[in-house]
Amino acid sequence: MRELDRDQPTYTASAPTLASPSVGEHTLRSERLDLGIVGAGRLGTALAVALEKQGHRISGPHGRGEQPPIDADLIFICVSDDEIADVASALPSDQVVAHCSGARGLELLMGRPGFCLHPLMTVTSDAEAATFRGAFAAIDASSAEHLRLAEGICADLQMTPLRIDSDDRATYHAAATVASNFLVTIEAAAEQIAAAAGVPREALVPLAQATLNNWAANGPENALTGPIARGDTGTVAAQRAAIAEATPDLLPLFDALCEATAQLATAKGAKA
Repeated sequence: MRELDRDQPTYTASAPTLASPSVGEHTLRSERLDLGIVGAGRLGTALAVALEKQGHRISGPHGRGEQPPIDADLIFICVSDDEIADVASALPSDQVVAHCSGARGLELLMGRPGFCLHPLMTVTSDAEAATFRGAFAAIDASSAEHLRLAEGICADLQMTPLRIDSDDRATYHAAATVASNFLVTIEAAAEQIAAAAGVPREALVPLAQATLNNWAANGPENALTGPIARGDTGTVAAQRAAIAEATPDLLPLFDALCEATAQLATAKGAKA
């Protein structure tokens, strides 16, 4: 395995601040490597495109049943979590391997040397347009050498490495699911309710974007606005009645979100 140029700090889960990275902060770069990529889904395809742009020699992404090169410096496994161990087990015992699961750790390498690297970023279906720049990446490694390799790959992709060990990865990934997947679910519910009043999705977009930006800049308590935060119970009751009539299937979700929001509003008041 080729050595990396020089060291770069890695954030840990206990770091006091996790500021958004800027391009100039990334000084470590891996040498140009022969990389095999297994998994031709969104992530594997996007990684292949992005790493090739950085000068790495890419084989793949390989689909199911295709054999990655046995002389690769590193093989990225970008398949579903349940398939990673099987793919790793089929590789030589000394093959350096990386997997991209967020919820699982080094145990999926099946004793092979290497690391985990999960980009904390949603990946679009357009591999050419996909970008990892500015994102954090959850990493862990089987050795200090392979930790440096993971950091180098992060630098090539302009991501900030965040070290998450195996015991904490499911919790980390749950947070990512709430922040990304559940956000889409909530916006889909808002779109459905708005449609009942003749309001198009695009009318909600500036509000949603401003709210997300406010949360990012100021934290949840300071970003929270609306009738629950104001204690306007009459308005909330009117909203609930309207949803019960127009979109009754969304009433359990509305009630659960009202309860969680009321708890956040209480915390906000306690800190005021």
